[in-house]
Amino acid sequence: MTGITTTGEKRMVLISGRAHPELAEDVAASLGAELVPTTLHDFANSEIYVRFQESVRGCDAFVIQSHTANVNQWIMEQLIMVDALKRASAKRITVVAPFYGYARQDKKGRGREPISARLIADMFKTAGADRLMSVDLHTAQIQGFFDGPVDHLWALPLLADHVGKRVDRSNITIVSPDAGRVRVADLWSDRLGAPLAIIHKRRDPNVPNQVKVHEVVGDVRGRTCVLVDDLIDTAGTIVQAAEALKANGAADVVATATHAVLSGPAVDRLKNSAISELVVTNTLPISDEQRFPQLTVLSIAPLLARAIREVFDDGSVTSLFEGHA
Repeated sequence: MTGITTTGEKRMVLISGRAHPELAEDVAASLGAELVPTTLHDFANSEIYVRFQESVRGCDAFVIQSHTANVNQWIMEQLIMVDALKRASAKRITVVAPFYGYARQDKKGRGREPISARLIADMFKTAGADRLMSVDLHTAQIQGFFDGPVDHLWALPLLADHVGKRVDRSNITIVSPDAGRVRVADLWSDRLGAPLAIIHKRRDPNVPNQVKVHEVVGDVRGRTCVLVDDLIDTAGTIVQAAEALKANGAADVVATATHAVLSGPAVDRLKNSAISELVVTNTLPISDEQRFPQLTVLSIAPLLARAIREVFDDGSVTSLFEGHA
């Protein structure tokens, strides 16, 4: 037999950008690993410099970066980290983006609009990513934008189990804030054994972040309503949905969302809303200024760590979600 035979073991490395280092450290701790020491800084003209302080040759590399504000800066930093890994001869590169930037621009609503979610996927592929991992993409179709494996993780079990322990399950109604979240709300209904209601809304395409709620479809009177959404940005949608539920006789409103974007007036709106508790995960950093009494933050790190381990061991990510993911 010609050639050279060598025996070696697979090596996993975890790499974090500067957007949300606390989450990356929690993921590393859950895996019993350490983050690769990395030099990251900005030049005077805002260009980003990256260098890994140890060899990553032949490694299975996981690059963790959540696309928080400033979204463009952190996406670019992650792209540069992927490029650096490719040029340093990493064997396989997985982009871990707990919150995927530009996910809401997943289709053309009107003529002459971009499909920015597809552009982001193309850029990661061009940079050298072999695989993409994210949590609760705005729409499932984004999985098809990336030319390679995509691990679409769900925060539903984490959020639903928390809510199920806090409220009387016999009096819960799961509420979808719009038609787009009905499928996920249906899964919540199955998990908690609760009926489903839907809020019909209309959004003005010429005015971003403003929604007019029309009507509640389903029985909510006297019940604890659990609003389920993927993200909360300026909180206009979720606050108006809560008001509509209260106006229709709901006894209490609990809201859940995977991604706490919390832009602009969101915190003030939520503090003064009809929502008694807002349950979110830490896919995005939440500053002290963004925290308020009704807010509960659950850690997504154990889920990310389990998924990363399954990918590294060539296991099944779907098995983490009872075959639904």
